Amino acid sequence: MGLLESIDAGLTGFVGQWNGYSTALVTLLIALVTYRITSSREPDVHPLLLARQAGASSVRNEGESAVYRNQAAPHSMPLNSGLDVKDPGASRWARGRNGDLRDVWRKATTGNDQGKKGKLFTVLGSENVIEHRLEDINRQINLIGHHIAEQGGIRVAIYLPNSIEFLVTLLACSFYPNLTTVLIPFDISNEELVSMMRRSAVDTVVTTPGSFPLDDITKAYPSLRQLIWVVDEGSAHLDWNEVPEGTGGSVNVATWQEIIRDAPADSSTELPPLDLEKVPMDVVTFWQTKAGTLEEMVRFTQANLVAGISSQIHGIPVKERLTPSDLFLPAESLAGIHTLVLTLAALYQNSSVAFNSVAGRSPDLVLATQGIAPTVIVASPDSLLRIHRESSAKLNTPLAKASHALSTRALTQEGVLPGSNLLSAFAAGAKPALGTDPSKLRVVYAAERVGGFTPYLSSQVLSDLRVFTGARVVYALTSARVAGAVAQTAYFDYRVEEGDNGHFGAPTTSIEIRLKDKGAFKTTDDKIEGEIYATGPSVAGGETGLGVVGRLRHDNTLAYAS
Repeated sequence: MGLLESIDAGLTGFVGQWNGYSTALVTLLIALVTYRITSSREPDVHPLLLARQAGASSVRNEGESAVYRNQAAPHSMPLNSGLDVKDPGASRWARGRNGDLRDVWRKATTGNDQGKKGKLFTVLGSENVIEHRLEDINRQINLIGHHIAEQGGIRVAIYLPNSIEFLVTLLACSFYPNLTTVLIPFDISNEELVSMMRRSAVDTVVTTPGSFPLDDITKAYPSLRQLIWVVDEGSAHLDWNEVPEGTGGSVNVATWQEIIRDAPADSSTELPPLDLEKVPMDVVTFWQTKAGTLEEMVRFTQANLVAGISSQIHGIPVKERLTPSDLFLPAESLAGIHTLVLTLAALYQNSSVAFNSVAGRSPDLVLATQGIAPTVIVASPDSLLRIHRESSAKLNTPLAKASHALSTRALTQEGVLPGSNLLSAFAAGAKPALGTDPSKLRVVYAAERVGGFTPYLSSQVLSDLRVFTGARVVYALTSARVAGAVAQTAYFDYRVEEGDNGHFGAPTTSIEIRLKDKGAFKTTDDKIEGEIYATGPSVAGGETGLGVVGRLRHDNTLAYAS
């Protein structure tokens, strides 16, 4: 029998055995292949870019590792030190100034290259969202800064929840010379409050009546000279200018609303002229570890702050950076330097920013996002772990768990942020209601606080959070003396490696790190371990030891040493 006859006989036998089962199997096979082809996507980032995320210096000193930098800030180039501000009339080829907080706000009020500006909102519950005109904010900056300076203020403490008044006071101290800003964490004990005031030698406090016990404070801290109450509309008619007996009238008390209301309606909405000879004063922060322990007080220069802002801007791929279409929500206290730097970076990129008083140490993110649809959130690890527990508990059926497994596979093995899959409807209940439109959320920032006893987020938890929220999660390592972050995970790094507990990514572009030998943790040919030291323009004092032991992984990302 010839070849053609054999082929003909085989086809005849095959077709002769064809039945309904054969049709069903072939149809299923075609459907699976078609689905696989049509649903496949290129990874969000090339795997080689994640394989080596930091570069090592060519030499190292005895007793420590080489110096490691982000690949975007190679050793042949200077670290990011500022905002590259171009003044009007300057050559387009000239290098811009590093800038300061005044330049951040000027950029927010002038808009981007297309003239688009962000907006500022105060969120009061789910149905009351107040939009603030940028011209009104300029007027408040002028009036509050002038009032504090006229009354002889030098060191101004901000003891407020997240609010527009917090931002205005910070900027007022930057625009008016000789005013040092002191950021005091909100809702602390009276003893901690007095301790922070005494250590920072404040003479002026901006706060709310219900949280600041004036009588007790003035007895324990007689150096207080000026107080500005931020009262709500329902209490504005009361007389807040009284001072407790025994203070001798030494405290000048005023209300925010009176300062604004009593000024002429046509008072200037133009910011004070930019004087490059006068650099704004420092910003003082307190790094809290846990209640009852002495806080670390840190002075950040304007140079430290703008370097940290720059590193956060450059920490996101160009196409994914914040724009005027984004709504940024700090759901952690602005008194924390990491949250503050991220918020200022959002303002500099002309994003809209929303403030609410829900932000605390571990707020409920569902409540914090009521009434708005944020695209970017800064959240505490505690809040994210609560979301993780609640969402995981709702994966209570086999089909819901299968849907979650499919999304996790797309993240970790295909390198793609998952959308919907064939079983997504069964896992819909696990998606947290973050904002009025959860689908708009695209980035969540979280940070591990060195020595702050924050719960650690493992790589598996971070992966689950990406699936539940549909957003990318940037996880950072933060320290008391670093503006912004020491290191943070890459925007497109979704990996979950077996037996690995996770990492903090590469150093930011304004930081370089090295590991010094400590005890049994040493740098050898086989491993790189030791106490973490950070150096760079965003570090207060130029260099700091974090006091914890870390290691460099195979991909040159930073992790805790086990």
